[in-house]
Amino acid sequence: MHLERQQGEAVPGETLRRFYATLLESFGPQGWWPARTRWEVIWGAILTQNTTWRNASLAIKNLRKAGALGWRRLRQVPIAELEQMIRPAGFFRQKAQALHNFTLWIEQVHGGSLRSLFGQEMAKARAQLLALKGIGPETADAILLYSGRHPVFVADAYTRRILSRHNLLSPTADYHSAQQFLHQHLPPDEAVYNEYHALLVEAAKRYCHRNVAHCEKCPLGKFLEKPTADSRQLTVTTSCQPSAVS
Repeated sequence: MHLERQQGEAVPGETLRRFYATLLESFGPQGWWPARTRWEVIWGAILTQNTTWRNASLAIKNLRKAGALGWRRLRQVPIAELEQMIRPAGFFRQKAQALHNFTLWIEQVHGGSLRSLFGQEMAKARAQLLALKGIGPETADAILLYSGRHPVFVADAYTRRILSRHNLLSPTADYHSAQQFLHQHLPPDEAVYNEYHALLVEAAKRYCHRNVAHCEKCPLGKFLEKPTADSRQLTVTTSCQPSAVS
């Protein structure tokens, strides 16, 4: 999977293309989202808010053991029991309610059909998801991209952190402006958005931490104007979306 250079491509687009090629060569395909079904992707997107994927995966494992990964079975689980199942993911009361709300909504509005949900125009499906309590822009876009296979870039805090440190975004860029930038300079390709987001997350987890940037070890370090020989201690904090935990 490669990003082809477009004729007359702007400088940011060329830089993003080089970042992608470098990360893909360094890390290889990431195989996101790590789930067996599209329903599991949705539950994972909700459960990973404000926690690590490791914790969210423990909650998913509990749901799988209980046979509650399908929307019908999940809807039948009493809230108190569901809270205990997903406790490893943290904020378990809010997340249990968000999961239940989703199952009720998908039945009432789409007859329990993800084909109905994702078969809509992307903007309409996104607006419907954002209207649900407990689902914000990042979660909605993760659902649309990884479960619905819609071309929408998940411009999470990991992504914004890396791009701002390479002066492609302002350090104070919010989710919406970062996403607009990426959509403007990348082709609307679901497969590319999927892989690129996963690669940026991997780079951030390994090297581009919130308070320390290990630029000398990062594959993208060579693109910095003044690469450093040692790790950089950073005092600037970034606004973090749910998945940014390191």
